[in-house]
This record gives sequence, C-alpha cells and structure tokens, in this order.
Amino acid sequence: MQLLYMMNRDQDLKPQDVKKLYWDSIDKSFELLLFNLYLFINITKYSLDDFDKRKNKYLPSEQDKAFSPKLYQNELIQYLDNNRKLKLAFRKYNFEAKVDFDLLKKLYYDYAKEPGYLKFLAEDSEYDSFVEVLLDLYRYAKKAESYVEVVEDNYINWEDDKSVIIGTMKKIIKEVPAKTDDFFLAYYPDDETANVFGEKLLLTCMEEDDELFKIISPTFENWDSERIAVLDMILLKMAVCEFLHFETIPTKVTLNEYVDLSKVYSTPKSKEFINGVLDRIANDLAEAGKISKSGRGVIDE
Repeated sequence: MQLLYMMNRDQDLKPQDVKKLYWDSIDKSFELLLFNLYLFINITKYSLDDFDKRKNKYLPSEQDKAFSPKLYQNELIQYLDNNRKLKLAFRKYNFEAKVDFDLLKKLYYDYAKEPGYLKFLAEDSEYDSFVEVLLDLYRYAKKAESYVEVVEDNYINWEDDKSVIIGTMKKIIKEVPAKTDDFFLAYYPDDETANVFGEKLLLTCMEEDDELFKIISPTFENWDSERIAVLDMILLKMAVCEFLHFETIPTKVTLNEYVDLSKVYSTPKSKEFINGVLDRIANDLAEAGKISKSGRGVIDE
C-alpha cells in the first residue's frame, strides 16, 4: 500500500525501483525484529548492575541481600545472549552504535518497581516463571517511552510493523532455548507471504492499474473519481486485485482487511466508503463469474 502510494506521488519511480523497495522493506522488518531482541537482552543485563549496587550498599536491606540477577541469569536469556549466530547478526547491523544504553538502564530500573518483577524476585523460579516474567518485561518495555524512543529513532517502520514484531517476540520468548542456533532465521517472512502473496500483489497492481480502475470506477455513481482520496483508490485497487487474482483468499476476508486498513491509514469516513464500494464490486464480479476461489478461499464466511 505504501509503495503504491509512493509510486503515485513520484512519477519517476519505475516498477523495478518499487520492487527493490519492497524487498528492502521486508529486510528492514526482519532487522527490526532482531533489534527488539537485542534491546530485550540488554535490558535484562541491568539486573547485574542492580545486583552489584545492592551488594555494595553500606547497609543493605534484607531485600537487597536476597536479590538475585536471575532476570538475566536464566537459561532463556543465557541462550539468547550466548548464541553465536545471533551475536553475528547483531554485529552485522551494528546495533550497539544505535542504542542509548542510559535509556535501557532507566527502563530496567523503572520496571524493577513493578509488582510482577517484585513477585518474581520473591519466589523460587522455574522455567514457566522465567517465561512469565520475561513476557511481562516485554509488555512493559514496548509501552515505555524510553523504549519507543530508541526504536523509533532507528526504525521508521516500527509503528507499521509493531503488531507483527510484538507477536513474534512473544513466540521467541516462549520457544527458547531453540533447537538450532539460527532459529531466528525462521522468522524471516516465508516465500508464501513475501513472494507468492506480497510481491505478486504489488506487481499485479502496478501492471493492471488501468484495468483495476475500469472495474472500480462504475461504482462511484455521482462521485468524481479525482476527488476520491488517493489512498482510498489504492486500497480499492489492491482489494479488487485480491478478488480476481488470489484464489485462496476468501472475498470477505479481503473486504474486511481493506476496511481495517482504511481505518488506520485513511480518513474517518473511508471505512464506510471502502466497505460499500468493495461490497458492490464483489457482488458484481461474482455475478459475472469473474471471481474464482479455491482451497481456503472458498470458505467465505
């Protein structure tokens, strides 16, 4: 969607340029995931700093004496921090140079006051409790101003990719230690997602732009097509492209997805407009026998 919008705004952009930008954006999303992992590991390391401060107090409290840096010293974080291939990936992207570690330190000490962490420190810990506190830490971190500042300073795609990154981070926390040291490569978008769907959708929308407009324009009735928001037109074209060329995607799934996209990226009135136009187009194309669905696509509930 963003690339098609970019192409609409910049007439000098060629299809091959847009295709390259598409794959660059996928690489950037994967890099963003690794950056989140890097930040997460380094936040837990400040429990060592916390331990040293408590140990060196002139008059440590009983709580200080009982403190353990187990937020870092557990098999899950140790597996990640000692993973050679993951470290090589971190160095490849030069993450260390991108981070203000004072912000991560502040985030740890803010989190150290949270009930979930205090409860974790007070109890004996097994594998499940480590998973639970690490998930709790990441939930806290992703909402913290200092964390968002570090991420957004380096990755403009954070807001768009946030939900996918958060979901993947939760999976990783629940699944480590992994069976292979290159486990993180499995989270690079698979061929079906990035190539069979993503690239095909992008290229088909570019190649059939005029044809897609011809299908859409009769539904505008009294609307002047030039007054329709550029982004709304792009969303309509993408949806119609899915109706016609993606047999395994149910029509209603496509319709609902593009209505949801319009809520996030377009005008307040766009969702009703997109929903109405797409519903009419879907019915017209179905009646004309131009929509053919198979496999998962026939489950259109």
